[in-house]
Amino acid sequence: MEEFNRSPHHTLGVEWEVACVDPESGDLVRSPEECFGIDGIVPELLTNTLELVTGVHTSSPDAVRDLQEMLEHVRPIVEKHGKKLWASGTHPTAHWQDQELSHKSHYSEIIERTQFWGMQMLIWGLHVHVGIRHEDRVWPIINALMAHYPQLLTLACSSPGWDGMDTGYASTRTMLYQQLPTAGMPYQFQSWEEWSNFQIDQQRSGVVSHIGYMHFDIRPSGKWGTIEVRIADSPTNFTELRAIVAFTHMMVVYFDRMLDDGPLPILQPWHVSENKWRAARYGLDAEIIVDRDTKEAWVRDELALWVERLTPLAREFGCEEDLRQVLTVIEQGAYERQRALYKAGGWMDAIRDSYL
Repeated sequence: MEEFNRSPHHTLGVEWEVACVDPESGDLVRSPEECFGIDGIVPELLTNTLELVTGVHTSSPDAVRDLQEMLEHVRPIVEKHGKKLWASGTHPTAHWQDQELSHKSHYSEIIERTQFWGMQMLIWGLHVHVGIRHEDRVWPIINALMAHYPQLLTLACSSPGWDGMDTGYASTRTMLYQQLPTAGMPYQFQSWEEWSNFQIDQQRSGVVSHIGYMHFDIRPSGKWGTIEVRIADSPTNFTELRAIVAFTHMMVVYFDRMLDDGPLPILQPWHVSENKWRAARYGLDAEIIVDRDTKEAWVRDELALWVERLTPLAREFGCEEDLRQVLTVIEQGAYERQRALYKAGGWMDAIRDSYL
């Protein structure tokens, strides 16, 4: 059973998955081994992928600066080998059958268990960790965040393409990732004790050998004392990165403080599930369910309202400018830009647009 190492402050850490591509063809290619000698750069499921992992920060500008500095170190190495760094939720033309798996035992275990569905995980995301001071606060906050799933996802949708076609979805990654038996929406646990019993059941029954292999969309990360929000597609540029990180950080802080005044707002699980699908399908054009009485609203309007609601907190944390990038992103989401480029000139134009 995983212990929760309490974090006294709302600390912030970010993991950003990016890939290497051939600039001529746009195809995914193996990441140079030298990249993994840089602090904060670690391998992932596929050898084409680099994960950039920040240190512990207190605000999004510092975390984003950390990621920028890592890119500045790794980019010359990648380009020396005639490759480009690239980011998106899915690659629009690559075939999963052609990809090389990492040799890390963790990933081998996933593929051995999940087979065909696991091998399709040709996807990249952004994970945001926020420190929480006590384990009893974790699941009320996660359940409140899940009630706002479409706000967290539509801001970050960047995966309309898959296997050469436009899927019609804003986030194909979201639909692919939930194929894994240990991924997708978390259950609405009511307490840390219930979560602990779940961990025991999962390990005793052989579902996972380590609780870190539960790939829920949002989960506790006991080792770091954080809530880990894993909803976002990989951002294609720094405007999107700043917006997603600041918005996610401030939303967790908002609900943590609200919890001091009483129970947090949640939705019925079937509403959460429907909202997740609508966000993945329609992106920023989604009409979403916003309360237990099934009232609906347009997600673009909801995001603008949330920016206003979170602005006082953002001033306190020194990330108001980053938070306001949300208003820029919702004018044209990454998936909308990618789809327009594809229709005008083909997927190669969309791939080039996401070089880092």
